[in-house]
Order: sequence, then structure tokens, then C-alpha cells
Amino acid sequence: MAAHRKPQQYPLGGRAARTAATLALASAATATVFEGSGHAEPRPPPAQVKAQVDRLYQEAEVATERYNAAKEKATEARSSLDRLRDEAARRTERLNTLRSGLGAIATAQYRSGGLDPAVRLALTSDPDQYLARAAIAEKAGERQAAALGSVRRELTGIGQLRAESTRRLTELRDHEAELRRQETAVRAKLGEARTLLARLTAEERARYEAAATGSGRLGAADPSSASGGRADRDSLARGPVTAPNTRAAQAVSFAQGQLGKPYMWGATGPSAYDCSGLTQAAWRAAGVALPRTTYTQINAGRRISRSELAPGDLVFFYSGISHVGLYIGGGQMIHAPRPGAPVRVAPIDEMPFVGATRVG
Repeated sequence: MAAHRKPQQYPLGGRAARTAATLALASAATATVFEGSGHAEPRPPPAQVKAQVDRLYQEAEVATERYNAAKEKATEARSSLDRLRDEAARRTERLNTLRSGLGAIATAQYRSGGLDPAVRLALTSDPDQYLARAAIAEKAGERQAAALGSVRRELTGIGQLRAESTRRLTELRDHEAELRRQETAVRAKLGEARTLLARLTAEERARYEAAATGSGRLGAADPSSASGGRADRDSLARGPVTAPNTRAAQAVSFAQGQLGKPYMWGATGPSAYDCSGLTQAAWRAAGVALPRTTYTQINAGRRISRSELAPGDLVFFYSGISHVGLYIGGGQMIHAPRPGAPVRVAPIDEMPFVGATRVG
């Protein structure tokens, strides 16, 4: 019987061994190169990241204003729906009262034998009593006819209220769907911006954030750091500002009190703001009700030219009118810039100016 033995392996030697070792080392080196190149992405220049992040923040602000508009419309539709439902409940209560009254009349007629009032009057032997009862019956008939008319009007009104409520409910659901779409868009843009910023070194991110709270230009000196520019900005930040009227002064004073508070998209205060939320709150403190969004605020007053600017005016930026600030004089404004950049004083030249409006 043959024995089953494992075939003997003979180690390579001499030239063959050296060749095998060389191939193994080359293979390992190649694998390392390919593995490294598959995972290491080239880091873009900081200026390129800054430009992309700025674009994403601007797009997020556009979506934020659309979110604000959808939220405002949803709130209005919800309030209108609540009012319609309250009115329908009141009219239904009146209808039930009218129906109860008609039921009492029908019950009385049944108990009296169901005779027509005229027949019952004709059987009355006393002429005076006949005339008196005839007058009463006529009035009772008029009241009954009026009650029937009221019932019909209430039924018609309730039907109209229900139809309007259905329409408002459809509008509300549409606005809420738009609200969710814009919220998703904002979060996506901000998420992309955070991902890009994470590709910068800690030093580069610090420089970007410093620029965002200063001049807004990565790697450039803050123009306000010059003695004159810094002094002008500091004097406008919290000091008294000469405004054209009391309300404008109150709006500016309120905005000065919000300096340093964080930006939060969709926020209207008091602890955080987005750009239009800040201007709306500032003018509300002055007794003026502004609409919610940038592209409705620009039509809330009289349009003025850049040369006419005075403290309290609203200044708007970008072609889509997606950003707004409160002018405080000296070419400066107070605004809520973007996530990570708190409410601050900034030059109106740091963004593309598209118009201004005077309110109050």
C-alpha cells in the first residue's frame, strides 16, 4: 500500500531566489503607491476653497429666504384656516339654535291637531278674539318664514366656509411641502460648505473665519485694521448714530444691541438672527412692521440711490436680492452675515450692492 506523503518543497536558491525577492519587493512597492494614490486626494488651494464656500453660503442664503417666505405663507394659511374653522363652528351653533326653534313650532302644531291656523281662526265664535288671534297668527307666520330663511342662509354660509377651509388646507400643505424642500436645500448647502472647510488645515480655517468676521477676503488684510478704518467702525458699532428721524435712530440702536449675536438661518431673534430677521426685528423695535424676506423688504418703502443713503436705510445685495443689512452711515452697515459669523458691522462694499430702501 502506497504511503501518502506531502510533496517535498525545495527552496529557491542562487539567481532564482534573488529574482523572486526583487519581484516581491517591486510588487509591494507598487501596491503601496497605488493604495496611497487611491486614498489621498490633492488638497485644493485655500483661495479656491474660500470661493467655493462663499458660493455655497450665498446659495444657502437664497434657500433661507425662500424658506422664510414659505414659512410666512404657511403661518398665514394656518391662521386663516383656524379663523374659518372658528367661524364655521359659530355658524353651526347658530344653525342648531334655529333648528331647535323650528322644532318647537312643529311640535306645537302637532299638539294642536295640525289644523291650519286660518281654519282654527274661522271656527272661533268671538269676532274680537278672531281678529286678535288672526294678527298673532300672521306675526307667527312671519317669524316662522324668517326662521326658515335664516336656516337656509346659515346652511349656505357653512357650505361656503367648508369649501374655503378645504382650499386653505390644500394651500397650507403646499406651503409646508415647500418649507421642507427649502430646509433640505439649506442644510445640504451648509453641509457641503462644512465638508470643504474640513479639507483646510487648522491654520487655514482660522484665517478663513477671521476673514469672515473681518474683511471677508481670505489672506487679505482687514481694511478696518488701519487706524482710521478701525476707529470709524468702532465709533459706529455701539456709539450714537445721527439718523434722519426718531424711528430710524431706534432701528439702528436696536441693531447695535444685537452685535455679536450668532447667525442662525430662519431666526428672527432675540438670541440669533438671519439677515432679514435682523432688519425686521430692528424696525419692529421702532414700531414699523416689515415683511419677512429680503425680496419683500426691498419693496417695503421708498427706493433710494446709493448716494442718498442715511442711517436706518435697508441695503440689499446680490442679483437675487438674497442679503440685506441696516445702513448706519460712513459706508458701513450692521448685518447678520452667515453661519459662523455673528452680527457685526461691515462695509457695504464687501458684497455686490443692488439697491436700497427707506422705511419709517
